[in-house]
Order: sequence, then structure tokens, then C-alpha cells
Amino acid sequence: MAKKKNQQPVVKANNQTVELPVPKGKLLAIGGKESKSGEEQTEVQRLSKDFISEEILKRFVKELRGENPMVAVLPTASGEPDESAQSYVKEFKNLGINDVQVLDIRERADAMKEENCEIIKKAAGIMITGGDQLKLTAILGGTSFLETIKERYTFNDFIIAGTSAGAAALSTPMIYEGETNKGMLKGDVRITTGLEFLKNVAIDTHFIQRGRIIRMAQCIATNPGCIGIGLEEDTAVLVTEGRHVEVIGTGLVTVVDGMKITRNSIYEIETGEPFSLCGITVHLMAAEETYVLPVFNQLHA
Repeated sequence: MAKKKNQQPVVKANNQTVELPVPKGKLLAIGGKESKSGEEQTEVQRLSKDFISEEILKRFVKELRGENPMVAVLPTASGEPDESAQSYVKEFKNLGINDVQVLDIRERADAMKEENCEIIKKAAGIMITGGDQLKLTAILGGTSFLETIKERYTFNDFIIAGTSAGAAALSTPMIYEGETNKGMLKGDVRITTGLEFLKNVAIDTHFIQRGRIIRMAQCIATNPGCIGIGLEEDTAVLVTEGRHVEVIGTGLVTVVDGMKITRNSIYEIETGEPFSLCGITVHLMAAEETYVLPVFNQLHA
């Protein structure tokens, strides 16, 4: 069967053949500590000849559609949601966005309120702040609020940005915790289901700064059909049509591809033992590089 334009390949669901739409929305996954006006620069930002102040958030604003677009800010993951939200309200207003709405969602009951869903229906984009990604999935999973975001992302020109924990939560599988061994031993890395905007993709943040390549490798060892995307600070990927990736920002994006693994001991060893993984492919990409995910990311089946 020929694939129609702007359609995913057909898949089987409940013994029926269905054709899944390519998302019309965009994802902006940020590795954390993105440049904001008035904030002290990091060492990498100071040393980089290509550093552009507020580059990532300016790109977010550029991607907004509509006249006088509304931006929703979701600080649910943060331990200090009011402070976190206000920093983005201030930043977006500095960048010319006058209509910024804060979503005060602190428990699951809040994510069921119609007024919060109405904000998403009217917004041109949403910014999900950093904090704890497990808090995000535990509060938002299975709610009408999350379903509304998914519908906007799938069927409208709507942009979802997430930084740090907000970026990690966009993917499935989702890494939510790692032990002090940085993922070297089996069982060091804890993985669960994320918000599922990018299926078969694992996102990790603060990637080079915190030495997270090994914990990503363990994630891929247990999910070799997935692609790992490691985002350094003040670095982001813009994903269009569910799979076309563009690198933005100061640092590097690390792509870990395990589809051609030749040796994987993760299933042979006991918990607490170091694992072997051979034949993985690693790409390092700076700003303006592009990459096509070798998987289709489907929200509905």
C-alpha cells in the first residue's frame, strides 16, 4: 500500500489496519541551563565563539504561530514552581510575548480541570520547566490535560518545549534516576514510560556536564530498538514531523544508536555487575547539524 503524503506507514491495531498522522506540531527538547537574559554565562558559553544569547528560547518564540500568540508555562516538575514559572514569564515577555499563562498543576486533580485544558487549546506553545521528570509523568499520565496536549501536537501547528526534566519526560523510554556508578552496573539506571511524544527514543539531559553516556548506553542495552539522544546544557533539538532533528545551541548533541549491536551481556549478568555492549554507533552533532530518527514516533495506535 502506498504511503500518502504526511502519513506514517500503516500499522496493525486491534486487528485493523490504521494509518497514523505525522504530527503537525514540533518538539523542542533542551538539555537544561538554556541562556536567559541577565543570567551569568556558563564556562562553555563564555568560551564558545558561536554563543548566541537566548538562542534557544528565541527559536521557540520564532516557531510560535498566530498573531499575539499565547505561551503556556508548566512548572509542575519543579520543587519551586512559582519561582520557576516566573523566570519564564519574565523571559518570554522580554522576547515580546505578552500573553503568558502559568499552569498551576501540582496534583492529578489539577490536570483534570477544564480551565487548564482550555489554556492548552488556546496556546500556540507550551514550556515545560525542569525539576523531576517522574513527578511530571506521575501527575500528568492518563489525564485529560495530557491528552489535550497530544491532540494539539498531533493535529495543530503547536510547539512543545521542555528543558532538563521537561525534555527527558518527552520521550519513551524515560530515564528518571541513576545511581552513583553512573550506569556502569546493571540496575543502576531506572527507566519508565515517559509522556510518549517521542516513542522509541530516550532523551537524557546535562549529558556531557554530568557524564551520562554510560547510563544512556545501559538504557539502549535494555531497549536496543530505541535511539538515545543526549543533550548538553544550553543545547537543544527541534523535532519536526516526529523524526526530523535539528541541533540548536552552544554544546553538542550525542546520538546513541544500538540497532547494530553485536554483543550485549545485559540479560546474562546479575544485578550489580558491569555490562558489555559492543557495536553501538555514536554521533556527536553541533549546532545546525540534522539527523533523521530511524524510527517512527506514533502517539496513537
